Amino acid sequence: MSTLQTLILRRPDDFHVHLRDGEHLAAALPFTARQFARAVVMPNLKPPVTTVELAGEYRQRILRALPDTLNFQPLMTLYLTDNTTAAEIHKAKASGFIIGCKLYPAGATTHSDAGVTAIENIYPALAAMQTEDLVLQVHGEATAPDVDVFDREAVFIDQVLAPLTQRFPKLRIVFEHLTTRAAVEFVRQARAGVAATITPQHLLHNRNAIFQGGIRPHYYCLPILKREADRQALLAAATSDNPRFFLGTDSAPHAKHTKENACGCAGMFSAHAALELYAEAFEQVGKLERLEAFAAERGADFYQLPRNTTKVILERETWTPPPRYLYGNDHLVPMRAEQPIHWRFRGEHHA
Repeated sequence: MSTLQTLILRRPDDFHVHLRDGEHLAAALPFTARQFARAVVMPNLKPPVTTVELAGEYRQRILRALPDTLNFQPLMTLYLTDNTTAAEIHKAKASGFIIGCKLYPAGATTHSDAGVTAIENIYPALAAMQTEDLVLQVHGEATAPDVDVFDREAVFIDQVLAPLTQRFPKLRIVFEHLTTRAAVEFVRQARAGVAATITPQHLLHNRNAIFQGGIRPHYYCLPILKREADRQALLAAATSDNPRFFLGTDSAPHAKHTKENACGCAGMFSAHAALELYAEAFEQVGKLERLEAFAAERGADFYQLPRNTTKVILERETWTPPPRYLYGNDHLVPMRAEQPIHWRFRGEHHA
């Protein structure tokens, strides 16, 4: 383990986060806005954010919920459906606040029932995105019932993503929340304009965590945690100097009772300690010096955004997240609840 006691980093961005809405938005947003300057906000609300008008209204709700003491910019996305038109894509680009569109295969994850049923249905929208240079964010899982849950990512690459990158050669694509060695290899070898986000849970845990001493619903996320060999491949990618891999927490808050349920929700809430968890993962392989590029440079570069100029500080300090946080009228259980974390976020660094 490193003897480094303090980490000073360019302020990072989260290129994949779920902020929810209403009272849940007010509860979840400050955690993300405290650590990150910007975040790509997922559009899978109920109803989903399928139009520029809905995205603009959601953006205003986020800004109204933002505490006055925090400086944060939401980067908005549209939820692609079978009926998304090229005209809506052109409006999205013209809006100035929409940075991309999210592809959810129907049934892939939380609130994805309105998602795309066949990739051919969105070819006109994707062609418009390529023309307008809007980023496609992909939840990369095949959803056919005969596909094993642990194979969904690899099957999606073969059946959908690899052909898509060739059909639209100028479309910028982010393969969200990678979980497998196969996905890492695909991104490494893909054409220019293909990148990926990696979550803290997939860097720190393999699928054994879901079954440690019984069913652990708070380790259930989609895409599901995979084998140890996959985790090691993700760690190697995140901590490399490859600019295609960058930070996206996929922090996804759910009320405690909806996780601890006979049919529990998928998602892990990590925004309370996102940078600390990533620091632990990078320290595992002795690559703390690579954290800044992963967290604060590569994603901004891919999305063609200016890098943040302010700095934040992490200190080596062991602390324990509480068993739960308030979540509107509910509670949510954070990642690593009641378990020690060995770095602590201290806010903005002033030289």
